[in-house]
Amino acid sequence: MVDARQISDQRLIKGARARATIARHAADVASAEGLTGLSLGKLATDLGVSKSGVATLFGSKENLQLAAVQAAREVFIEHVVTPARSEPAGMPRLRALVDRWFDYIGEPVMPGGCFRVATTVEFDSRTGPVRDAIDADRRDWFTLLEREIRRAQEDGHLAGRDAHSLAFQLDAVVAAANTGARIGDETALATARAIVDDLLAETPTSSV
Repeated sequence: MVDARQISDQRLIKGARARATIARHAADVASAEGLTGLSLGKLATDLGVSKSGVATLFGSKENLQLAAVQAAREVFIEHVVTPARSEPAGMPRLRALVDRWFDYIGEPVMPGGCFRVATTVEFDSRTGPVRDAIDADRRDWFTLLEREIRRAQEDGHLAGRDAHSLAFQLDAVVAAANTGARIGDETALATARAIVDDLLAETPTSSV
């Protein structure tokens, strides 16, 4: 006898996998072409599935955009945040976060480089759920940077520096490197790395 619940569960799993695949591809496309450039039809064609199937899974273009933001966030965490967590908190982890971010854009995981950089510029003057999701992701990134800066300061490094200002500078420099690399500036990454090294120059507090 066929178990109806088992069939239902299998369909849910299959649907979740299809949704994840489409969202990941949407993030790739949006990294280069923007979230506003996404379309259910184009993604369906790219992946060889029906447009109606994509529409059934996401319901609207906005839902697809939100799924792309979430998929890109998960990719960033996988390639940048999670590997850095193996380093001790403070300066080692802070440097690992920035180094991994440089790697993430240097040999881009996504076709358009850093998804956050591309979509923040695209949606910074807009309103709505997609802009809010991008902003929330950006704020989470700043919170992580600031936390590791403060932990480094507890160990005597980066003395006298404002954690938020330093996080802002680090974010701005790597974002500029991403933009430069995308338009073919071969000096962008090396220049940005040198600036970051200067920003993170260790300045242990002298003991008396």
